[in-house]
Amino acid sequence: MRRLEEVISIVPELSREDIDRWIGEALIDAQQEAENTVLTDTQIARVRLICTLRYDMDVDEEILPIVLNLLDQLHETRQRLHKLSQAVLAQDEDVKSSILEVVSEVRRRL
Repeated sequence: MRRLEEVISIVPELSREDIDRWIGEALIDAQQEAENTVLTDTQIARVRLICTLRYDMDVDEEILPIVLNLLDQLHETRQRLHKLSQAVLAQDEDVKSSILEVVSEVRRRL
């Protein structure tokens, strides 16, 4: 966890006004710890992503929530796929083989 002031100092393009607005719009999930606003490492990475989208890629401020929502959905889907893969790998060889057969069949149809 890092204090908001520290995050602003380590992300050069970030302004206090921008991060306050993003927190207010719930694009960033900040937490209160004593009298400090703090961010987790995950939220700091999200701040960097938003800065890249906004300043490097010139994504409009109004579009940011849509892009972030889509990226969140993609991340969640990847997590689910990883869990599914782990479940498949935990099965015996016959079950794994059957699953791979079905997956191959579906891929051929696409």
